[in-house]
Amino acid sequence: MDFQNKKVLVVYFSRAGKNYLSGRIISLRVGNTEQLAKIIASQTGGDLFKVERKEAYDDDYYRCTEEAKKEQDEKARPALKEHMKDLSSYDIIFLGSPDWWSSLPMPLFTFIEENKRLEGKEVYPFITHEGSGMGHILNDLKKECPKAIIHDGLAIQGSYVMDSATVVRDWLKSL
Repeated sequence: MDFQNKKVLVVYFSRAGKNYLSGRIISLRVGNTEQLAKIIASQTGGDLFKVERKEAYDDDYYRCTEEAKKEQDEKARPALKEHMKDLSSYDIIFLGSPDWWSSLPMPLFTFIEENKRLEGKEVYPFITHEGSGMGHILNDLKKECPKAIIHDGLAIQGSYVMDSATVVRDWLKSL
């Protein structure tokens, strides 16, 4: 796809700090999904928008996962730190996330609802994970965004994100 003639937005949720990576808990200065979002933005010339929960998740990995799982079970829509309410100038949206229990973190669902369920937009998901791949994220997006065009996405294991520029380039060329 020629991104030169398209207005691209790279939206992502990412968590720095203590994360599960390669079978252990480590502290990341920059979250895996944020790293991947920056690679996509640099290769497409897209703008970046980071979705952040107004009240940050607990820094402790296990407490964070408990809090996030509770949100998912309750289908919560947590308040966001910043809002982007006008996507009208964008043709393509890359939507990035870690895979949390085979779906998106709930702050991304808040973003989607605030932005008219991405109606009329072409959406390309990109996911970081530690073995679960895309889970049911594509189905969740199609359900949440019935008037958007949801394309197949890219799933990269978190431990490979730093070396994924070529994989991203090949994926973008295939679109």
